[in-house]
Amino acid sequence: MYVRTIYATGDPAELDGAVEALSTEGRRLLSEQPGYRGMGLFVDRELGKLVAGTWWEDEKAEQASDDRLRERRAELLAPFARTVAVDTWEAAVARRPAALGSGAWFRLLRLEFEPSDADLLVDTFEKTGLPKLETIRGFEGASLLIDRAKGRATVGALWTDHNTLAASRAAVAGIRGEATAKARVITRSLEEFEVVFVAPVSPA
Repeated sequence: MYVRTIYATGDPAELDGAVEALSTEGRRLLSEQPGYRGMGLFVDRELGKLVAGTWWEDEKAEQASDDRLRERRAELLAPFARTVAVDTWEAAVARRPAALGSGAWFRLLRLEFEPSDADLLVDTFEKTGLPKLETIRGFEGASLLIDRAKGRATVGALWTDHNTLAASRAAVAGIRGEATAKARVITRSLEEFEVVFVAPVSPA
């Protein structure tokens, strides 16, 4: 599968309007697109950040939907968004959860690597990182998204609530240190977000 991510920043006071628009009209528009396989929406209300990820059955479906929805997406994010970054990723490894809503939390890790090490990263996350994450209380699911050509990746992990997210930090730091050294990747950022919703769509 392929994933399109949106990373938007803006005035925290305007964030709820964008959340409402994406949660209603945005989800309706997405559900009408061929190949759509689900969406997650995450926010940092204090700083004014919004992350959305939409899942697609293949690269062609992702690109076609982006062409059709680009202008409408900008309208839905206004007036909140002052900066918007849109990226497309291969979903290299994914343990997607059942639907999650208010109360759950999301940790986002951004990585860089030499493009020649892409398979090493995938293998390390699948065989080392993910199995260890699965042993931690409150873990609900995780995905490794990669851009092989540019040598970039993200790891997103979902947690039952803020308490389990916070309690996991020490254990996850150890896993992250081991896995990034083994996979020869560089950590560029680490962020935590409130989950608005995670809504997978079952494959057709």
